[in-house]
Amino acid sequence: MAYTESNMLPLGTAAPEFRLPDTVSGKTLTLKDIAGKAATVIIFSCNHCPYVVHVNPEIVRLAKDYMPQGIGFVAISANDAEKYPADSPDKMKVLAQTVGYSFPYLYDESQEVARAYDAACTPDFYVFDKDLSLVYRGRLDDSRPNSGTPLSGRDLRAALDAVLAGDQPVAKQYPSAGCNIKWKQ
Repeated sequence: MAYTESNMLPLGTAAPEFRLPDTVSGKTLTLKDIAGKAATVIIFSCNHCPYVVHVNPEIVRLAKDYMPQGIGFVAISANDAEKYPADSPDKMKVLAQTVGYSFPYLYDESQEVARAYDAACTPDFYVFDKDLSLVYRGRLDDSRPNSGTPLSGRDLRAALDAVLAGDQPVAKQYPSAGCNIKWKQ
């Protein structure tokens, strides 16, 4: 696992379309299916990364707090499940149910969606406004495993609150950081 930061996709980028299987429901979902009326949060994630394991409780709280306000949430794993069996779709389903995801957990087997979003690490967070234009990309907050800094979701919450208020999130956005996406060779 290599420590990796977000690539910071340019603000204003239109959300790339996708059509991926949801490991929990078994349905194939598109961007339109998961998009919220007010905004959409797309999280590139996986099962085994200690950075994701660390932030999962706050991700669950964020979804609980913001989905009722019209924010759509989705997590996508693009890791090579052959080399990293802990990230296989059947284990993704178990993790989503165990952790309490109230949103789809999609599997990007081809890794084309992760490449379209220029995703680099897990977790990697993106917020798109109601028009599916990128308004935030970066970290959840400044907490990291074993840092002693408690999870707050401060950065992502501030971005979502700004969107809900009809404002633009702050221009100074910090990259997320975690394990690199496990790309196929």
